[in-house]
Amino acid sequence: MSTLYSVANLKEIAGDDEDFMAVVAQTFLDEIPPDLEAMVSAVDNDNKELTYQFAHKMKPNIEMFGIDLLKDVTAVESWTKTSKSKSSIEPTVTRIENTLKAVFEELRTDFDL
Repeated sequence: MSTLYSVANLKEIAGDDEDFMAVVAQTFLDEIPPDLEAMVSAVDNDNKELTYQFAHKMKPNIEMFGIDLLKDVTAVESWTKTSKSKSSIEPTVTRIENTLKAVFEELRTDFDL
């Protein structure tokens, strides 16, 4: 199994139902990539309101899959409430983007999706 995500929370919710876990993984793969892309685009366009909305929307899924990005996503949310330039948050956004893209691949492999 992967080191970038954990199915422990998911197993608890699903009661070890493999089919249900696969459905949840597929839903993650359907919803998070476009949200990630929208968040990255919002940062690129210095649209803090939209950045906050997409970062906040992704948090529960990131937490459910035990992906070690909650501090990073929270940092993005916090950045949206400041006057700091986008260059100050771009390394964090890049880390989120790279990690999630790797998780997408792992989920596709691990759940045969």
